[in-house]
Amino acid sequence: MGQKVNPKGFRLGVVRDWDSRWFGTRATTPGLLNEDFRIRRFIKHRHYGAGISRIEIERGTSNRLRVWVHTGKPGMVIGKGGVGVESLRKELAAISGKQVDLNIQEIKSPETDAQLVAESVASQLEKRIAFKRAMKQSVQRAMRQGAKGIKIMVSGRLGGAEIARREWTWEGSIPLHTLRADIDYGFAEAHTTYGVIGVKVWINKGQILPGLRKRPQAVNEGGR
Repeated sequence: MGQKVNPKGFRLGVVRDWDSRWFGTRATTPGLLNEDFRIRRFIKHRHYGAGISRIEIERGTSNRLRVWVHTGKPGMVIGKGGVGVESLRKELAAISGKQVDLNIQEIKSPETDAQLVAESVASQLEKRIAFKRAMKQSVQRAMRQGAKGIKIMVSGRLGGAEIARREWTWEGSIPLHTLRADIDYGFAEAHTTYGVIGVKVWINKGQILPGLRKRPQAVNEGGR
């Protein structure tokens, strides 16, 4: 009882796709997995202020790597005249030893992206803004942008208290067990003078319904 599962992993193959798309053997999978981890860590640390939500990696049969970077501030990643993209592509090629095709995707609504909301709340906590105020403002902005529901939870030494505790706020509906519901999940950490405060965000973006399929007509058997 009380066990939790990541909402993204819970919906893989149903309404969500994998962020890493490739096949490997028993011998090559550990190395490729470590390479994906190093690529994501490098991009995230270098452009943390650009609001990077997720990074997709796709590998083909050739010596080529495709990387999609989803960011709320694409200008900070691209740089003036595309200098930032070209520099990042060369550094990723040095890390992976492969040719890298880099694509920058803009997030149209950062207020409804769970990872960006979690990082925004965490940055406000680091600036010593009251956690209740930070959560309430994020909830209001997400609901104004059309989210069906949002839940934010913070845990740690809130307000510098001696005993760590957990506080949360929500608005709307968050159907975590409905597989067709598009639940976005994000996690961030705020490093304050009192310790680390964890921030978790769930955002319901509505339901993803399958397309209408025509049922095949029944075939009469028995010669009639």
